[in-house]
Amino acid sequence: MTEMPLDEAECLRGIMARGELQPVFQPIVDYRARALLGYEALIRGPEGSALHRPDELFAAAKRCGLALELEHACREASLRAFAQSNLSGRLFINVTPGCLCDIRMLNGHTRELLGELGLAPNRLVIELTENQQITDLPGILDVLRHYRGRGFQIAIDDLGEGFANLRMWSELRPEFVKIDKHFVQGIADDRIKYHFVRAMQDLAEICNASLVAEGIETAEDFACVRDMGIACGQGFFIARPLASPARHLSAAVVDALGQSRVAVGPGGGAAGKLPTARTLLRPVVPVELGSSNELAIARFEADPTLDVLPVVNGSHPVGLINRHSLIDRFARPFRKELYGRKSCELFMDQAPLIVDQHATIQELAMMLSFAPRHYLFDGFIVTANGRYLGIGSSHALMATITEMQISAARYANPLTQLPGNVPINEHIDRMLVSRQPFVAAYIDIDDFKPFNDTFGYRRGDDVIQTLARLICESCDERLDFVGHIGGDDFFVIFQSADWEMRCWQLVCDFSEAMQRLLGDDEAARGGYMVENRRGELTFQTLPRLSVGAVRIDAGECDSHREVAAAASIAKKQAKKRAKDAASHRSPGSLFVERRRIGCAPVAAAKLLN
Repeated sequence: MTEMPLDEAECLRGIMARGELQPVFQPIVDYRARALLGYEALIRGPEGSALHRPDELFAAAKRCGLALELEHACREASLRAFAQSNLSGRLFINVTPGCLCDIRMLNGHTRELLGELGLAPNRLVIELTENQQITDLPGILDVLRHYRGRGFQIAIDDLGEGFANLRMWSELRPEFVKIDKHFVQGIADDRIKYHFVRAMQDLAEICNASLVAEGIETAEDFACVRDMGIACGQGFFIARPLASPARHLSAAVVDALGQSRVAVGPGGGAAGKLPTARTLLRPVVPVELGSSNELAIARFEADPTLDVLPVVNGSHPVGLINRHSLIDRFARPFRKELYGRKSCELFMDQAPLIVDQHATIQELAMMLSFAPRHYLFDGFIVTANGRYLGIGSSHALMATITEMQISAARYANPLTQLPGNVPINEHIDRMLVSRQPFVAAYIDIDDFKPFNDTFGYRRGDDVIQTLARLICESCDERLDFVGHIGGDDFFVIFQSADWEMRCWQLVCDFSEAMQRLLGDDEAARGGYMVENRRGELTFQTLPRLSVGAVRIDAGECDSHREVAAAASIAKKQAKKRAKDAASHRSPGSLFVERRRIGCAPVAAAKLLN
């Protein structure tokens, strides 16, 4: 390492000694809660100096052999600034592997500092940065167990860069994984990036980790990440890093969150409505931040059914007091005399699970499965645009999920296990209530009966199950709803923008699958010989698909019956085209009703009832 002039080292030591490091904080949004999860702490050198930029600051520290000293100083400055600003949520602190094992991290200094600042350890996320390679993995795992045992959570930074690879993910088992901005920027228009991140999301669900997409700079990328089901996002579109950062979501972000598409999943509750956090809401009068512990205990004694007590600062929730934890603390000698008149902030959970009223049941279940175990007992706080509404319990959530699963199983098609008529109707009605445009596609197999009669019902079932698999593969499971009406009839509600291409691909894939289901001779001829009613052998073409599709815009239909009628008429047009094209050995037919529909009478269609 090249020796640098002494004045650079002295300059760095002076910056640290004089407290001239400037922490800035960048908000992280939780898509599922539609609120801020917390902030990442970043650092800046003195304004106007050559060391203002963090890359220059840390490069100078590395040259001077002061990297660990600078990192410790940055961590302490960030923690103090975070506490002094009274910011809510979690704080993500960047830590290199070398610093993680340093005695100054392990000797309890950080824990003492958190106690001095009044910050609970479960609000701190140790974010392992990518600029050092881990050489002692067993040692790192032991250190992480040490930190986790004290309440800290772990994140790995920049998945796809440096050491933060799949092996590190599988070994470290972090609570959060940050996706490198390379994979996020432009994801809305880049199919390769989309599938990379989609694979990361599948792994995250298996590993019980929450993904944080970094580098979100446009509304299009924000919406794409949101609709993929990624847990959290960070980037300039959400907010830039500032010394005094935003405490609430901007109007642009709130608007972008409000434009999310209708979730695909089994329905429940009232017709056309998907249960949300508001469905589970229990209106409990909160206590104000600064209220005494005596007041909190009095509230619990007055209401035996009250398990948790929310704490608010004005109209914004800031904490949650657990009944059993508080009473247990005060059952000890002299605790009432020592702490009774002190603020309830002393014993409250400063990082409760906070969700927006519109969060779906599936989103709530995912958040609770990823969260620390005590959230299962405490439940969650429900808000509207960040303002307190009430509380919800995990017991009520589990009961609702069980009811939904039983309902979904009751109405599933026994052959394909896809949703049947009732769930199809409910999802269409949800789409109509949301006033989101969608495409209804009615899918039918042409010439299926002769095939079933000739080769037997077992081979016929194989065809139907093959079609069900191909439809599911051709759809986006997060956007498109696939239902099985019965027999060889299927129904798809598309929200995917490229729905027409998906339909054509399905038609071609089914044609190829039918050829594989038969012998080489039948496949080569494009059909098989069958005996007609007069006992004569005639040539029968292979089963093909007819797909009728119709776009439904906001306000165009009033119920699922009208949508089914319109799609049925489109399907009949597709079957007419299929007959005309049969002599040309067409793989199938797709008819798209491109005119604005005046919804046909219910009696005109084969309804989903």
